Amino acid sequence: MRGMNAWEPISAKGAAKAGVKAAPKGAPEAEKTRAAFLLRRAAADGVAPPTPLVFASPHSGRWYPDDMMAAAALDALAIRRSEDALVDDLIAGAPDLGAAMIAAEYARTYIDLNREAFELDPGMFADELPEFAKARTARVAAGLGVIARVVSEGQEIYARKLTFAEARGRIEGAHRPYHAALERLIAEAHRSHGFAVLIDWHSMPAAAARFGGRDRPCDFVLGDRFGAACAGLLTARVERELEAMGYRVARNTPYAGGYTTEHYGRPARRTHALQIEINRGLYLDEVTLTPTAGFGRLKTDLEQLTRALAAADWGALGGG
Repeated sequence: MRGMNAWEPISAKGAAKAGVKAAPKGAPEAEKTRAAFLLRRAAADGVAPPTPLVFASPHSGRWYPDDMMAAAALDALAIRRSEDALVDDLIAGAPDLGAAMIAAEYARTYIDLNREAFELDPGMFADELPEFAKARTARVAAGLGVIARVVSEGQEIYARKLTFAEARGRIEGAHRPYHAALERLIAEAHRSHGFAVLIDWHSMPAAAARFGGRDRPCDFVLGDRFGAACAGLLTARVERELEAMGYRVARNTPYAGGYTTEHYGRPARRTHALQIEINRGLYLDEVTLTPTAGFGRLKTDLEQLTRALAAADWGALGGG
């Protein structure tokens, strides 16, 4: 099942340069568009999910609509630096192992699904924003609101000011349907099992994994908002499984969790959310954004982790 809204992909010429798939020239209109998200349940629609697990990948989308690229100051490959590249492919086997999965189709720089809906930077817009959309968050100050001003390396994305109508179109067309679908998946898990476990999957630049002057980078960062977003036993179980496979794991530094973890993580209401950041050096050539020889091993290990989480006795989580 796919999401509700579709948009034109990046042009074929720009896609070829950036390594992004685009519809072939002359393809029917339906083949030239993509929905806002990809959703796969672990059971048929209407059937109770087999586990309380919901996997999400909000930053792995790689579709860049023409309206964005026409306004961009950067080429497609430069803009792609902000992607959590291939994370959706790494967790693609989750539904067959018992976890529902939702993944963005839009690029993160087009609309960031791990932000509040109207977390906008007034300085990016030619017209006056409504008061409710004038966000004053640290993320906006860094240029990384729901519509990013810069890529992760700090380069300005746009050659012109946007309009509020453009922003609202992206929010209504992608952000709202994605979160409506995610909320449904969480509600289905909660209804069937008495609680829900949301894992929000991300990747981090290899350079970011060397925080704090570490001699060796960490492989994963688990963000539970310092214990506020999920029960400690969930974080501990994921940490233990990853360390048993030989990975180095950190908690909450430098990533404690974003909007998704903060918004959905309500342990007292039996909804637990954990953000997992993967070091891109494990599986990705960060220059070409293509998989390395490590991709296969990592994918296999993440499937092993998923199996362990699906088989775990989470009775204590049901009690908050």
